[in-house]
Amino acid sequence: MSDLLSSNEITKALSNLSDWHVYDEQIKCEFVFADFIEALSFIVKIGVLAEKADHHPEIWNVYNRVSIILSTHDAGGVTDKDIMLASAINDL
Repeated sequence: MSDLLSSNEITKALSNLSDWHVYDEQIKCEFVFADFIEALSFIVKIGVLAEKADHHPEIWNVYNRVSIILSTHDAGGVTDKDIMLASAINDL
């Protein structure tokens, strides 16, 4: 199990991850694409990353928008695993 990050550690980590913010003891980001196909393609890419990391986000899709929420459930909040996956998602 990963250790929970403090609110200061989360804030510092998110300063390097544009558009991610704290949301109810989790981190969240919304991405907007040209159309549904681009959004769905992005979700599939996230799925590959998540499987490789063995860390699975909550994902919502409405037409061209994809919302992602990350937290480490067994730790009860945000850990390095969440920050690393958020960073990998931003790199897509």
